[in-house]
Parts: sequence; C-alpha cells; structure tokens
Amino acid sequence: MTGFVEGIFLSPAAGARMEGVRAAAALEGCGLEDDRYCAGTGHWSRFGRVCEVTFIAAEDLDDIERETGVGVKGGEHRRNVVTRATSLKTLRRGERFCVGDVVFEYRGPRSVCRYIERLTEPGMTQALKGRGGICARVIEGGTVRVGDGIEVLQPREERA
Repeated sequence: MTGFVEGIFLSPAAGARMEGVRAAAALEGCGLEDDRYCAGTGHWSRFGRVCEVTFIAAEDLDDIERETGVGVKGGEHRRNVVTRATSLKTLRRGERFCVGDVVFEYRGPRSVCRYIERLTEPGMTQALKGRGGICARVIEGGTVRVGDGIEVLQPREERA
C-alpha cells in the first residue's frame, strides 16, 4: 500500500463541525490532538467503542459525490484522514502502517450509523455504507501532515 494524505479533519466534540487542518499531532494511545476521539467526547466514545483515528479513501469520496450527489469533500464524511492512492480495504486487523513518521495499527472497518445524517444531510448513511473507512490506533506518535506518504510495515519477522 502506497499513497499519501490528501486531507486531515478534526472536530473538538461530538457533533461539532469538522475543520480541515494541514497537520495534526498523533498521540500514542489517544488519537489526533484537538479531535473529539482523543478528548473522549466523540459520539462513539460514549458507547465504549474506541476508534482513535479514522481514515477514508478519497477515491470512495469521489465515487460517492458522483453517484449520489451527497457532499463529502469538506469533512462531511466525519473521518479524520483522507487518503489518496491507498487501498485501505486490503489491510488486515492488527496490521501496522506509517503515515509520515507516525505508526498506526489497523483496528477494523469504520461503521456508519444514522447519527451522521443528523449532522450532515439525508442520504449520508447510505452513501457511506460499505465505504465508511477504517479505524486505527496510534502506536508511535508524531505529526501527520497533508502530503505525507503512506506505507504498510512488514510484520516484524519479515523485516530482518
């Protein structure tokens, strides 16, 4: 998997507007600084479902807008990191990947619920179904920047 970060979005609290940023500090065991998931105020945080950082493919967002007309390019997708030229769907649970100097671990696909429609527009849940991105946790912190490269790390036993 190779590719790059096309966009980064943060929201200070559940339901707050997503704001695009050029860089974000990734904190080990927390997520992205100044984001609702790291602060523990995200909608899913209240249900005990930990998802430190969310990723979504720009190609899926392109398809959603083209196929449905639902606007997703300004952070309406409610995901933190938008990737380009990266196949998120090929990751396996527990697999690690680098974004710039930050190491993440894939935790699983990001589910989509109706709550997102209350924050955005009708049709958003259906538009994201099957292409809602992934959840990851921060293994080694650092700074994630727009333009950073993305690569999957080989399992430790294969690196030697």
